[in-house]
Amino acid sequence: MGLTIAQKIIKEHLVSGDMTVGTEISLKIDQTLTQDATGTMAYLEFETMGIDRVKTEKSVAYIDHNTLQSGFENADDHRYIQSVAKKHGIYFSRPGNGICHQVHLERFGKPGKTLIGSDSHTPTGGGIGMLSFGAGGLDVAVAMGGGAYFITMPKMYKVNLTGKLNPYVTAKDVSLEILRILSVKGGVGAIIEWGGEGVKTLSVPERATITNMGTELGATTSIFPSDEITRDFLKRQGREEDYIPLSSDEDAEYDKIIDINLSTLEPLIACPHSPDNIVTVSSLKGTKVDQVCIGSCTNSSLYDMLKCAAMLKGKTIKESVSLSVSPGSKQVLTMLADCGALSDIIASGARVLECACGPCIGMGFSPNSAGVSLRTFNRNFEGRSGTADGQVYLVSPETAVAAALTGEITDPRLMGEEIKVTMPESFLINDSAVIEPAPADEAKALEVLRGPNIKKFPDARPQKNELTAPLVLKVGDNITTDHIMPAGAKILPYRSNIPYLSQFCFGVCDKTFPERAKAAGESFILGGSNYGQGSSREHAALVPMYLGVRVVIAKSFARIHIANLINAGIMPVTLSNPDDYDKLNQNDSLSVSDVFSGMDKGEIILKNNTTGDSIKLSCSFTQRQKAILKAGGLLAYVAQSN
Repeated sequence: MGLTIAQKIIKEHLVSGDMTVGTEISLKIDQTLTQDATGTMAYLEFETMGIDRVKTEKSVAYIDHNTLQSGFENADDHRYIQSVAKKHGIYFSRPGNGICHQVHLERFGKPGKTLIGSDSHTPTGGGIGMLSFGAGGLDVAVAMGGGAYFITMPKMYKVNLTGKLNPYVTAKDVSLEILRILSVKGGVGAIIEWGGEGVKTLSVPERATITNMGTELGATTSIFPSDEITRDFLKRQGREEDYIPLSSDEDAEYDKIIDINLSTLEPLIACPHSPDNIVTVSSLKGTKVDQVCIGSCTNSSLYDMLKCAAMLKGKTIKESVSLSVSPGSKQVLTMLADCGALSDIIASGARVLECACGPCIGMGFSPNSAGVSLRTFNRNFEGRSGTADGQVYLVSPETAVAAALTGEITDPRLMGEEIKVTMPESFLINDSAVIEPAPADEAKALEVLRGPNIKKFPDARPQKNELTAPLVLKVGDNITTDHIMPAGAKILPYRSNIPYLSQFCFGVCDKTFPERAKAAGESFILGGSNYGQGSSREHAALVPMYLGVRVVIAKSFARIHIANLINAGIMPVTLSNPDDYDKLNQNDSLSVSDVFSGMDKGEIILKNNTTGDSIKLSCSFTQRQKAILKAGGLLAYVAQSN
């Protein structure tokens, strides 16, 4: 039997296990990336391991999330990350250099290599044929130290593309179409490979948009072939030597094949408050729009920006609309300025923001009360924009510009003749905003600079064999990491201060949760299906751990979050019978006993002391995961192992 693209890379990087679906494997990691919302904690964890230099081929620390410096906290964190990077062999991408995924695609990503990043949209690298995973900061820290990355061997899905996109139909619409087909849970446990003749019609930036949005499917990652289009992109970036061809074998087998005819697609839009709440743009014709945001790691490439500039040229946005444009990198911004496209954007009335995540992570440019905001981003979770009742829709850049010009949701195909842009033969190469690490012999003398907001990593809490505690919170389906640990300009500066951060935990669901959890000392949480979807932020596990949460029960979990819970020493278990969800109520007293033998058997009995019900809980932990839980988390486990 032949191999898929992902299977070929996995086989080449396999450290332990075999490639049997559903079993644990570990992989050698070639590259890592962090961003500053998760990076401070990741580097604190790395320092705890006591390793002098990273052991990867390349590790890069990006500053792109917490760029709003309204106090000392973010500036201190940036200074800390820069000093850690200089000392320990990590490249440092300065604030303003761009969004981690956009810059990594441009300057560092290599086909056939493995990459993990402390950001859930790291699979963007699949656009050039990298096997790229979003992961928690602890997993990234271990990989930087030379450790393997552990995952469950995924299933293989293939999306077979035929035809060609029509004018004003884009890669973003392809992303929304696959979300419409599979939903936010449909990719769980699978790697999605994009293939077929239609792939040849898509540029690398378009492919990267699609692999970026694959995260919203719950997929392990997504990947495209590395072909002549990949080679051309790398050549224009001055990196043709990084190219290798990669394709699946003709007799490769897939667990699922989905066919999409690009020629039949039309502009799509994801309605509040989920990326899979998808309808056609034309069906919402005339809906008033208050705000439009163009950018994010999904749609901030030079290709996207040039199309937006061409649509805006000589026009003025509607007076009722506020428009922001965030180029994805310094390279993109400079090239827009050099060719005059930036002037066309500015002349339209748009506000140009810095090359950063910005509004996507709730870092400024929040919509007005109950405002309708069309965004070229990848997530529209409730409250993520920074406005609790904001109505956020996800769209392509072309649909975004159409709304900015008309003041309402408008099918971009009504905007006139097709917009065509010509990409430059070579991109502007200027890596002056990437600071190289110090040589190893000089690094030992360097000081790591810490500000007062950087607090100690929370103490480990080893898992108990018996536990009686209250159910402090019961929540529903599709609880995101934004629900658990919100982002935004008011909260992100405290990512390195778990005690302070804890007061915002589950604030979107229940503002009384932190106080009640601390009072309980130890506790259970109950969730529905797909608990923990969204960001890779390990704070959504570390903060509940700090507040005393010992067990999270759910109908099902998102991949990265279940790993983060185990890494934090919190035991994630699922209801053997999902209907038992209704037998548990907030504030019930719950007990588990014989936990360790239950881990071995794969079944733990939960006693509801309030109602008298006994409920079966399922768990499927590897020997390593059981050892991590018993130790009190991954850091404690690594310390014990050494």
